[in-house]
This record gives sequence, structure tokens and C-alpha cells, in this order.
Amino acid sequence: MEFDAVLIGPRRAREDTRRGWPERTINDELDACVAECPGKIALTAVQIEDGQTTRFTYAQMAQMADRIAVGLARLGVTQGDVVSMQLPNAWQFTLLYLACSRIGAVLNPLMPIFRERELRFMLNHGGSKVMIVPKRYRGFDYEAMLRALQPEIPSLSHLVVVGATDENGAAPHSFEALLSGPRWETSSDAEAILTRHRPGPDEVTQLLYTSGTTGEPKGVMHTANTLFSNILPYARAMRLGGDDVVLMASPMAHQTGFMYGLMMPIALRASAVLQDVWQPEAALALIARERATFTMASTAFLGDLANAALKTGTQVPSLRTFLCAGAPIPGALAERARGALGAKIVSAWGMTELGAVTLTGLDDDDERAFTTDGAPLPGVEVKVVDENDGALPPNVAGRLFVRACSAFGGYLKRAHLNATDDEGWFDTGDLAHIDERGYIRIRGRSKDVIIRGGENIPVVEIESLLYRHPAIAQVAVVAYADERLGERACAVVVPKAGEAVDLPALVDFLKSHRIAVQYLPERLLVLDAMPSTPAGKVQKFRLRDMLREIDERQC
Repeated sequence: MEFDAVLIGPRRAREDTRRGWPERTINDELDACVAECPGKIALTAVQIEDGQTTRFTYAQMAQMADRIAVGLARLGVTQGDVVSMQLPNAWQFTLLYLACSRIGAVLNPLMPIFRERELRFMLNHGGSKVMIVPKRYRGFDYEAMLRALQPEIPSLSHLVVVGATDENGAAPHSFEALLSGPRWETSSDAEAILTRHRPGPDEVTQLLYTSGTTGEPKGVMHTANTLFSNILPYARAMRLGGDDVVLMASPMAHQTGFMYGLMMPIALRASAVLQDVWQPEAALALIARERATFTMASTAFLGDLANAALKTGTQVPSLRTFLCAGAPIPGALAERARGALGAKIVSAWGMTELGAVTLTGLDDDDERAFTTDGAPLPGVEVKVVDENDGALPPNVAGRLFVRACSAFGGYLKRAHLNATDDEGWFDTGDLAHIDERGYIRIRGRSKDVIIRGGENIPVVEIESLLYRHPAIAQVAVVAYADERLGERACAVVVPKAGEAVDLPALVDFLKSHRIAVQYLPERLLVLDAMPSTPAGKVQKFRLRDMLREIDERQC
């Protein structure tokens, strides 16, 4: 795969001058861990449904990374090839990234919620050579889905299935038989394989798809430099070090889990604990058992954890910090969580393209966590401008631009969408204001995206599908407020003359197109006509106001 990470080269001189890029890769960090603390527990992965726990020391983790790397090479994976996977927070996830980094391959994590429609596009667009899935996860047969899809993905040479078995035990196409079982690292050519194509800090190491407003996902390219230039100041701001234990229950196929649950603990010589299925009571038990000190997740996770702690009376004195991102934190929730968990509640805002951009500080008053989205991290600049790119005064909302050493390398095969000017300013597509103290508050989005529990819903794609419904004349998908998830999706529909539309039929129609269940609208509003501008553009802000007024009347 040829990666067009065109935003990296022009920034080299600037980052050299200010030393914004650390010039280290995950290989450097893992090798240092083995040298400094080989016997320390690096990774604990817990499967909630059966309680199975797998642990690796740093020495064991490095050995397994080498083993899987040589196994991937046996499958024909080499420098620049894309290895895709659709795994939950499992030890195989972490080890696959480390293994790909050993041989210069690029890891492409895909959310377990994705189904045929999303996967068909992403695997073809990324030119994936190998796809790794669980046999089953949460009752769904991933192997069957990918077997049916594989003929439509010309680049996909191998489907590897975690936990696949036959009458003889591990099946020939299983992860265990191909990658983690044989002692590939002891083979005569292992050293050459493991050293021949180790990537430099400016080479693409991660390909992560994000939903936006273009009607199809965009492939975000990151390098070790862009990732670590965010992870290191983030860890310093949170005062994290080698004695910390990081619990990660947020999906590692999102940037939150990947950067701060997979990469950060290795950079700190710390320990990571992975939870594969979100259950707040189980998370409390894990925090207590593993003495977790830090975690990061969306607002919905914070509310669930606080409610579970209050309900069960569970104490988690080891947990110092819960960093919350993905949606604003209601003040009442922040106070309840602070009391229930005893942890400092930190608010943050960021993007797949940038990592965390702003954080509230550990020494900030608690109220800043629910009245702001934090101040920029070191290496990050923000500005708010009007429609003519003029700077706006404090507390006036406008378009939010970010310039950061952690900014992505560009969108794969979509350089025209990079939204970055010659000075390095990235148009986030969000509306915000900056207060007198330099703290930002996200006020809305110029992008047409709904964020449900930290998961972006691709509004344009859902609307495009609904326009195919034989009973729909006009449709708009908009957000409505939800206490737990922050936002949910409502389909606002104008039916064709003489036709009727109900929510179950609409959902069944979308399900027939094999989209992720989390993308389905959970509410329906039927109108005779859409509010629109004189030019005919639907005024979605008025639709959101309608839903808000309906909800207020029902309270």
C-alpha cells in the first residue's frame, strides 16, 4: 500500500525546531521495557463473559509480539501492508499492533459493531491483506460474515479467526495455529524478518476509520511521532508513571483505547488492564482487584460506573482519575461520580485526527470539568474564527481550528479532504468558544455528525439509505439529548403522499442494508414539511429545537 500521508513532510522542519516529535516508535518503547523491567506485569486482559484472565510480563509480551510478527510474515505480510482486525479489548489486539510494528506493517483496527456495509468499504479502501476476527463475540458469528465478504475484497489474502476450532483442536486458519501457537521467533530467519523493515517514526503505523460528513468513512493515517507527541504530554498532565495501572474498557479500536490503553502504558513502563465487554459492576471489581489508578472513557461509562458504585456500595480507593471525553459532562453527574468513586473527574475533548486536544487539569476546580472541555495540551494551539477567518474575542462561538504536533498525516486516498491549510491549521468542523482563561467549550458541530456514547453516527450515509425507502419523500437525521449516551439519533421524515412510516419498519429497512446496529435511529418524527432555507436547505437546528420542545412538554 502506498500511503499518501502528505501532511507529515511539510511539518518536519517546524517540529525539529520545537522538538515536538519524540522520534521514538512503539518498538523503541517495548525494547526499553524489556531492558528495564522484563518481569513486570505489562498486560492483563479479562474476558467478562467467562472470566478468563490472561497476563503478560514485558518479556513475555515482547516474545509473543516477535512470534506473531514472524507468523504474519509467513502469511506474506511485509512493510507497508495493511493488517485489519475486528477484535474487542483482548490481548490479541495489543499484541497484533506490536507485531505489525516489528515488521513495518500498518494496523487497521475496526470496531466490532461494524457489519457488511462498513467493512466492505473499509477493507477495500485500505487494501487489507489480512483480516483477523473472533470466531464469535457477544453472540455474533464474525467468521461467517467475513467468509461471505471475502470474495468482494480482492486484496484480502487471509482470514484469521481467534478461537476457531475443528475436530483436531485449533483449526488451520485459527489465530492460534497461524500466529500465537508455533514458536516462530526461534526459526532461523526470524531475526532477519524482525529487523529488516522496522519502521521509522514518520512512517504510517496506524490506519483508523472515522465517520464524517462526506457520506463514507475516512481513513486517518498516523505515525509514531504524531501519536507519541500527544501521549507523552497527556501522561504528564495526568501525572502518570510506571507505578500506574490503566484500566481500558473503552474500545481500543477507537483512538481513546488505542492511544491511552495500548500505547501509553508501554511508554510509561506501566500496566494495562483490558475489559472486553462493558459491565460497570465488573469494571468496579477489576479496579478493586487490579488496583487501577486511571481510566478514560465516554460520559456514558462514567455515569454507569458511578451508579454501580452507589448501588453496590463498592469502594475503589486506588482510582485517582477518570478522564471523560466524547460528550459534555452534566454537572450533576460529575458531582455524583466524584462522590461515588472518589476520583478526580477530568474533562477532555479530541478527535481521531488529533488525539486529545484539551484537558482540564488535576488542580482545576471540579466545576471546570462540567463547564469547559479543558485547555490545550503542550504542543497544541487552538483558535476560534468567524466565517471570514477573523479571530473572535473570548466567549464568542465560532469555527474551531487546531494546530498540533499530534495532527494526523492525512486521509488515505482523500487528500482533498485533509482540511489543513499551509500553516498547519486543521478545520475541526466544530463550533466552540475560548474563555478568558484559555479553556474551550464545544458549542456544536458544523459537521453533520451525531455522537452516541462516544460513537460517531455517519448521518449522511444513514440519510442516503433512508431516501431509498419507497414511502419517504424527505428525511433528516438529527440528534436529540440523552442523559446516559449524550445523544441519540432521530429520523425526521416527510412521507410521500398517501404513505405512512413507522419506526419499526424504518429500522427493518436499514437493517436489511447490514449497517451497524448503533447507527439505527431510535426515534421517529413525522412532519408534513421540513423547515428549510429559501434555497431549500433543511434547517436541522430547527428540527433539534422541535425535539427539545417536545421533550420539555413531556417532562
